Amino acid sequence: MKFTISWLKEHLDTAASTTEIADALTRVGLEVEHVEDRAAALAPFKTARVVEAVQHPNADKLRVCKVDPGDGNLLQVVCGAPNARTGIIAVLAREGAVIPDTGTVLKPGEIRGQASQGMMVSEREMGLSNEHNGIIEMPEGTPIGVPFAPLMGLDDPVIEIAVTPNRPDCLGVSGIARDLAAAGLGALTTPETVAVEGRGEVGIGLTLDLDDPELCPAFALRRIRGVRNGPSPDWLQKRLRAIGLRPINALVDITNLLTFDRNRPLHVFDAVKVAGDLVVRRARGGESLTALDGKTYDLDTEVVVIADENGVESMAGVMGGEATGCDEGTTDVLLESALWSPLNIAQTGRRLGVHSDARHRFERGVDPAFTVPGVELATRLILDLCGGEASEILLVGEIPDGRVPIRFPTSEVERLTGLSVSADEIAGVLDRLGFARMAHDDVLSITPPTWRPDVHGKADLVEEVVRIVGLDRVKSVPLPRAEGISRPVLTALQRRSRTARRLLAARGLVEAVTWSFVPKAHAEAFGGGKPELALANPIAVDLSDMRPSLLPGLLAGAQRNANRGLEDAALFEVGQIFLGAGPGDQRMAAAVLRRGTAKPSGSGRHWSSRAASVHVFDAKADALGLLAALGLPADRVQIVPGAAAYFHPGRSGTLQLGPKNVFGYFGELHPRVLKTLDVEGPVVAIEIVLDALPEPKAKATKAKPPLERLDLQAVSRDFAFVVKRDVKAADVLRAVQGADRKLIAGAEVFDVYEGTGVSEGMKSLAVAVTLQPRDKTMTDAEIEAVAGAIVAAVTKATGAVLRG
Repeated sequence: MKFTISWLKEHLDTAASTTEIADALTRVGLEVEHVEDRAAALAPFKTARVVEAVQHPNADKLRVCKVDPGDGNLLQVVCGAPNARTGIIAVLAREGAVIPDTGTVLKPGEIRGQASQGMMVSEREMGLSNEHNGIIEMPEGTPIGVPFAPLMGLDDPVIEIAVTPNRPDCLGVSGIARDLAAAGLGALTTPETVAVEGRGEVGIGLTLDLDDPELCPAFALRRIRGVRNGPSPDWLQKRLRAIGLRPINALVDITNLLTFDRNRPLHVFDAVKVAGDLVVRRARGGESLTALDGKTYDLDTEVVVIADENGVESMAGVMGGEATGCDEGTTDVLLESALWSPLNIAQTGRRLGVHSDARHRFERGVDPAFTVPGVELATRLILDLCGGEASEILLVGEIPDGRVPIRFPTSEVERLTGLSVSADEIAGVLDRLGFARMAHDDVLSITPPTWRPDVHGKADLVEEVVRIVGLDRVKSVPLPRAEGISRPVLTALQRRSRTARRLLAARGLVEAVTWSFVPKAHAEAFGGGKPELALANPIAVDLSDMRPSLLPGLLAGAQRNANRGLEDAALFEVGQIFLGAGPGDQRMAAAVLRRGTAKPSGSGRHWSSRAASVHVFDAKADALGLLAALGLPADRVQIVPGAAAYFHPGRSGTLQLGPKNVFGYFGELHPRVLKTLDVEGPVVAIEIVLDALPEPKAKATKAKPPLERLDLQAVSRDFAFVVKRDVKAADVLRAVQGADRKLIAGAEVFDVYEGTGVSEGMKSLAVAVTLQPRDKTMTDAEIEAVAGAIVAAVTKATGAVLRG
């Protein structure tokens, strides 16, 4: 919201400076975003008279001028403007001045051998217009040596404030003045609206044909005959330009003025162009409107319109139509002031992509009681500026008044804010803001004014009092100091999420943040696409469903990178997935995706070795590394072949703790899924549901030293077992470790062989076992005894035999 200081002072009698006004605005909750004081910026530019202008001896298009800056000390200025001549009064910039158009700081210098001690400027150089054919010429009789900005009417600062959606009353200058007056910055001088005596009827019919009366509770219409439309007066054009509006003609400019002056959007129809009676109704299928912005909008039945016999003439509360717009030939005008449903106006504007000043105000709420006074005020301006004769006002519908008195104990101010304010001061603040009150001892009965739709209860009234008397009066009270060691603030899931991000970033992966919405086909490919997870109002057609997995977003991101030449993507994301509409169906997951050659050891091609594509075991390493960081060591995790349907059935695994607690998958993604998402492989991924991991124990059952000191050397022995092909290596390792849990420190498979020397349907698994003595050095007999126990345990568990 923009306004000028002079405009504000038409509603507020104050001697406050611009700085004081800006400070007061922010103090009462109307945050000042910008103050433009052109007079201060242009203060170095002053009027000067050209005493003499002669031809430059070394340049045909330059003149050497003797300029009087007002102190009698003539300056020499070289100027190339064609109108630089003896006797004119120009605008002079001296050394140190900054030219607004270019930002150049003036310095003394020479031009073609002639000294130049300043510069006479044009309108374009001053940022006033695009005129650059000559320097500015001031009227004869203009005093010299004075700042030129006030002479040009540029000494009226413009203030821009941020108005929150709950304060529609401050989208008018009168509302801003009311708040400042209540804060003690002056006296409110907004004049009362005087009714214009109308003669005769409007001459056309007006009908509200709506299935819901709330869409348009009231509609006021007045006809003004015999107007002379044309350019609006200079004061009105200047005021509109100051806030960034383009003057159009007197009739339109008057409605724009009242939109910003009183927060009362109005509309004017050329009465001659209106065919028959007006009707307010819903648009019909197939109707369209060419609006005043020159664009054509296709309408649907959710849009409320004003129509005549020719069809739609205006989108109610949003924008008028081009066909019935007023121009210089307008002689009869229909002046409209209506009330519209804020929700419907907001929906219409969003659906059609129109953001007008009228929509901005109607969707936040205008003062219903000013519907008819707005017509009267506009009528008076039209009669004064355009002449004509006004009819009576036709009012259809009823002006609503939904105000409800609020029982307000004055003690609420201190109870809610700690601020001690007397009952008389509270009453004075509310009176100055326009609230009606009745006193009942220490309890007030407060009725909000019609222009404050945001005040509904006691807390709202407390807020009004505190913002006006000043938040600086609220005393600072330190919070009580906590005794002892504070308890952890983060939940277990929050700690897991942080740990997962740090671990995955440390493994060389890049964090991605993707949409929680995915196309329906992508959701279905990953086990989603349920009707209850479809969005009722998606932000885009291809973002229609809540994601059942993090992988669709990561796949899309990896492919976008590949399309731009970054083929080896290693991405991760920690975020929410949605498995259903129930309270417990929203989960927190961590996902990793590797594409191309983005292996944990590094990516890309190198002369020293052949570039290898990502493999299922790269994904397994990521998964086990993440689980270990989250407090779930690999020896506790059960890995089962196969995974969800979107993984490759023979190159994937399921992570679980027993058959009922499946918490993740890893492996290569299914080619069918990659085709659906239009992604080129190979791609491996993991996805772990952090919510499904077991909670850490509150207290450790047995204290373990953080680092065990081992003085004795470990012993390593290799075993090759021949087992059936379908025997899992994990079963063999589990049997090895169970043979002697005290001595066996580790076991890992280092070779798998099928072929000559091994029977059909069998395979050889070579396992390296590490024995770590703690009490004494092991003898050969003891080592052989442990080896025998290992062979026996594996044979019993899997039917394996030691390979000869």
